[in-house]
Amino acid sequence: MKLNLRQIEVFRAIMLSGSISGASKLLFVSQPAVSRLISYTEQRLGLMLFQRIKGRLYPTPEARRLFNEVTTLYQSVQRVNEVAENLAENRVGQLRLSCSPSLGQSLMPRAIAAFRREFPEVRIVLQTLIPSVMLQSLLTQQVELGVAYMPIDHPSLESRALYENRFVAVLPDGHPLAAREEVSVRELAGEPLIGYSADIPFAMLVRELFGDQDAQPEARIEVQQAHVACAMVQAGAGVALVDEMTVKGPIWSGVVAIPVAEQVSAPVNVFHVQLEPLSRLAQEFIRVLRNLETAGAAAGAGLDDSAGPSRA
Repeated sequence: MKLNLRQIEVFRAIMLSGSISGASKLLFVSQPAVSRLISYTEQRLGLMLFQRIKGRLYPTPEARRLFNEVTTLYQSVQRVNEVAENLAENRVGQLRLSCSPSLGQSLMPRAIAAFRREFPEVRIVLQTLIPSVMLQSLLTQQVELGVAYMPIDHPSLESRALYENRFVAVLPDGHPLAAREEVSVRELAGEPLIGYSADIPFAMLVRELFGDQDAQPEARIEVQQAHVACAMVQAGAGVALVDEMTVKGPIWSGVVAIPVAEQVSAPVNVFHVQLEPLSRLAQEFIRVLRNLETAGAAAGAGLDDSAGPSRA
């Protein structure tokens, strides 16, 4: 390589300042050092870059042509520095996320809105995916983070717990149990229950809540997603067991969410590929997710103990 970065830097400094002394001031080095390096550069290139006429230094036509390329190079370097600075400050970039469908209507809109307030220039792509598809999207790096209920087991994925996310009973406003502080599953057993397809995690949790096989209620209506179950209650089709995150989502008018005495949770986790370092944006998004729960807990702690059941 005939030119290295230091030689280019010295050449550019002479072109900008018009003299050896000016270049030495720009670069904070001695004049002899600048003279020696530019002479060596001319020898390496086999070109005369400067002529001294009546005590002044003039660039040759070859030097002017070379300077055009050097200017382009420095503009590119400046752009690299700007991109690096923007990345360090999280001012630009793209964050690709995935979540389970119910969280796409509850948790994620709130998290993304909070994230955008801090980083308005970042582009966000959100995909709502079932767990098996989310797993493939993470492993093939189509998305950087996945947020879902329950674990997604794979040796290449790392999981971080976000929220406990307990179950609540969703009842029509005016239901005989709607004024209770909490309800038991035994009290719900005789109600027209909206259940879940047997192959999804929520159905397994509902079975866990009711315990013995003989105590398992027969669902009058079967759905696959918690927010659909809420919509069914809202329409007057029955009662449902859903998670706290779902009732914190859309405004479910005409229904009431009551804590369930038996404690069963649908924990919310964030997933990413274990051996791939997380981008700064992904780390910031996880922080925002955690802060949402902290803010929610603080708000909850400030409620009057007599507030009773929440109007979902």
